Amino acid sequence: MTESSPSIQERLVPQLTCFGCGPANERGLRLSSRPAAEGVVASFEPWPEHDNGLGYLNGGIISTLLDCHSAAAVLYEADVRDWRALPGAALPYVTAGLDIRYLRPAPLTEPVSLLAVVTEADEAQMTVDVQLHWDGKPRAAATAVWKRWRPRS
Repeated sequence: MTESSPSIQERLVPQLTCFGCGPANERGLRLSSRPAAEGVVASFEPWPEHDNGLGYLNGGIISTLLDCHSAAAVLYEADVRDWRALPGAALPYVTAGLDIRYLRPAPLTEPVSLLAVVTEADEAQMTVDVQLHWDGKPRAAATAVWKRWRPRS
């Protein structure tokens, strides 16, 4: 897919208002993820408001980017496998765990890249390795666990 084609989020969840990746949240980060040969990729340019107080990208924003980018990988995998949302569920999967490792500071004034790879997938649960990179080095990494959303009544 090209940069001009719709992102995973725009294609699969256009009405989503998630702060990190919702296309329908005009005040959110609006992360746009796309499938690529190596996994799901994205680029994000931090805003001055994302400052951690020391001139680097805030850890909470990094966490949001890792969570939401792993979500795009899960949405894409679920779409490819035809694992749609269950009746009453807004999404097919929800975050069940996010184990983050902050490896080095990430810049506040330059774009960072994200890579997510689904490492395990069955209809009940998916696991994703996701990384935030800058200057050819990983700045943060996470393992995300996603479980099938089964609404309770």
